[in-house]
Amino acid sequence: MKKLITLFFIGLIISPLSQARDDVSDYPIADTNFESALSGGVSFYFGDQKHGKITKTHGKYPTNKKTNAFNKSDSQACNWAFLSALKSLNTRAKKEGGNAVVDIRSNYKGDNTSSTTTFKCGAGTFVAGVALIGTVVTLTK
Repeated sequence: MKKLITLFFIGLIISPLSQARDDVSDYPIADTNFESALSGGVSFYFGDQKHGKITKTHGKYPTNKKTNAFNKSDSQACNWAFLSALKSLNTRAKKEGGNAVVDIRSNYKGDNTSSTTTFKCGAGTFVAGVALIGTVVTLTK
């Protein structure tokens, strides 16, 4: 009987953890202030934003970044994950010899969405994540 009671209480403790939160929401790109966080001469164009003439396409690259969301607001955690994803695209652009990343879209859990003003983020109790995909290019200067 003691074993059954112990298992019952363990179940009560573990049950809320098994129903982890994963709230997917849109967040404003403008709130991230990403331009000041990234350097190196790589420009970023979201969705169908206008950009200069493409002289060379280097490829399409995905990124999927997670961050610790514990004791942070969803907005803080999501902005951090977004900046991390952009840093990854920035590094890839430099590696490939490009000077811009165009057609940047959210790709959270395979849900490919395009926006010039927002990105998608999944925020949970302990982790927040942002998945982006973009095309590295060289633009005419």
